[in-house]
Amino acid sequence: MTRALTAERVRRDVEVVARAGLDIDTFLAEAVQSLQRAVPHVGACLATVDPSTELLTSTRKFGDLQGRDEHDHEWGSIEYGNVEETAFLEMSRTGLAAAGVHATHGDPERSHRMSSFMKPHFGYGDELRVLFRDGGQVWGGAALFREPDSRPFELDEVAFAGSLSAVFAAGMRTGLLARTATAPPGPSTGPTVLIIGADDEIRQTSMGAEERLRELESPTHNARWTAIISSLVAAARRYARGETTVPPRSRVRARSGMWLVLHATPLLSADGSSGDVVVTVEEARPPEIVPLVVAAFDLTQRERDVTQLVLQGVDTKEIASTMHVSTYTVQDHLKSVFDKADVRSRRELIARIYFDQYVPRMGAELGPSGWFTSTAPASV
Repeated sequence: MTRALTAERVRRDVEVVARAGLDIDTFLAEAVQSLQRAVPHVGACLATVDPSTELLTSTRKFGDLQGRDEHDHEWGSIEYGNVEETAFLEMSRTGLAAAGVHATHGDPERSHRMSSFMKPHFGYGDELRVLFRDGGQVWGGAALFREPDSRPFELDEVAFAGSLSAVFAAGMRTGLLARTATAPPGPSTGPTVLIIGADDEIRQTSMGAEERLRELESPTHNARWTAIISSLVAAARRYARGETTVPPRSRVRARSGMWLVLHATPLLSADGSSGDVVVTVEEARPPEIVPLVVAAFDLTQRERDVTQLVLQGVDTKEIASTMHVSTYTVQDHLKSVFDKADVRSRRELIARIYFDQYVPRMGAELGPSGWFTSTAPASV
């Protein structure tokens, strides 16, 4: 079978699983297995990011990378703390869909990430990276690896991986919405705080920090702390130096299916020096999650406008008047929204967008922060 024919079959396979409504874990496992046939590799790490900041929200590892997470915190610091042509943020900034370290640098040793991290810790000889971008938004990325005695990734392999960028992004968007919370929401415990020192050691934590960290990690994670945290810390230090203008923040779906929001803020000492970073982890509010969910549905701007008004409880006639269109046009938009969200009514749409993280809390008491203090009373 020729490489071109294999590549075309792999493309069709990945497109099928991307449209199958699978959760992210299942989609990526099947997609990577198919990709292996066209772009052979010994290990792979696939990541999801918050499309608003492109900061890390989760990772999945395959091949000989499975279970090897003891250096995750170092990877997060290197990836988000340095500027390199093949770093994910830099690829996004320059509009690059895929890149091979050997193909880009000529010699992988010229890559700081490869020479100081990947080669010493994992022994890899080359890396191929691809961003998962759709409609101008990045939803994740993949890094594929080969051993030193294997041939480097070739340009046609890099190009093929790049051609799957939007397909993988679509599968990730769908997977994001395919899973609901596995446990009912408990009482809100408020924000959890971690203070990370300039030496990347955890200096102080608030009560409940260890539990929050476990929610961000995979069941097999054995690192001292997750790459999600270290990527935020590295981004906060770059922000403190004026190298970036976006405050580090990410919306992360925890292992339980609940949504969390993470912030990282650099701390300044009395002499103006910096290095310490405070990381805050708290349960997400609906206004923070709704834009992400709506973006994952891949709605047009008009469909987003209609959805926003539906969430505000506006009826069809009022929506038509507000948008200066006919009621028939509104109904057409609603039908398209329902199809994309896989629901049959406004009520189902609202529940789908707010997930079961928020719906069970409706009717519960609010605390001073304006957030629920406990779960809602059971209906009788």
